[in-house]
Amino acid sequence: MKEKQERGYRSGFVTLIGRPNVGKSTLMNQLIGQKIAITSKKPQTTRNRIQTVYTCEEGQIVFLDTPGIHKAKNKLGEYMVLVAQRTLSEVDLILWLIEPTVFIGAGERAIAEQLKRVKTNIILVINKIDTIKKEEILKVIAAYQELCSFAEIIPVSAMTGENKDSLLSSIFQYLPEGPQFYDKDTITDQPERQIVAELIREQALQCLEDEIPHGIAVMIEQMKERKKSALMDIEAVIICEKQSHKGIIIGKKGSMLKKIGTKARKEMEALLDTHINLKLWVKVRKEWRDNDIMLKNYGYNKKEL
Repeated sequence: MKEKQERGYRSGFVTLIGRPNVGKSTLMNQLIGQKIAITSKKPQTTRNRIQTVYTCEEGQIVFLDTPGIHKAKNKLGEYMVLVAQRTLSEVDLILWLIEPTVFIGAGERAIAEQLKRVKTNIILVINKIDTIKKEEILKVIAAYQELCSFAEIIPVSAMTGENKDSLLSSIFQYLPEGPQFYDKDTITDQPERQIVAELIREQALQCLEDEIPHGIAVMIEQMKERKKSALMDIEAVIICEKQSHKGIIIGKKGSMLKKIGTKARKEMEALLDTHINLKLWVKVRKEWRDNDIMLKNYGYNKKEL
């Protein structure tokens, strides 16, 4: 294990890994102070590797939020797991997020086995500490200390921001000395079209029934600013796998689609600081999650990893 290094300007790449729904995207948004990654209570919200940047006088951290590591059931699932696993050997520090429980399931043990094979420093981040009593945290620490070797173990609450500053301070201590990778005003390297598509998918995740969100994708057909006007026209298509799902997404007299669109538009306007004219359509593409060509078209291309 590397020793903590003396303070100087430091920069590096840090990945957040863990099982689905442990709060990786929420924590990353909390750490950079801005919403970039979409969040929901449903697992497998994040599908691609999302890169965000935190810059301060102490240094620069490039965070990589990855899909939750899980047992893949289709080609999309395989892609998501590959995205998460590939980052382990490409970064300067790993943050492994877990929930505050002494029960260590098969999913966590599988992640621990993968981590034993990497040489990168690992900080175990116990998330959601706002949901348990303080004395319970020590029991969780004791349980996980026997599972893997950690540089540090830090309890946090991604929701409230508790211990956020302590985590940031610890991260910098394990990064190498180096210049900025990005300009100080850069928050993410994600294209606006990708962020906008994800904001639509986020609202679909939050509004729709459990079995539908995993089978949807979002494609931006057009994204154009009007001349001499603080207005942007965005046209997007929600892709689903079944005709019956299309009806649910649209809703009675278009009520559900309108609800998704209204909520997504508000998020877009806050992010892009402009008025949005959003038009949404729904199309059926059967079994797209197991179709390599469709996966590529919808932004999930293994060759780009």
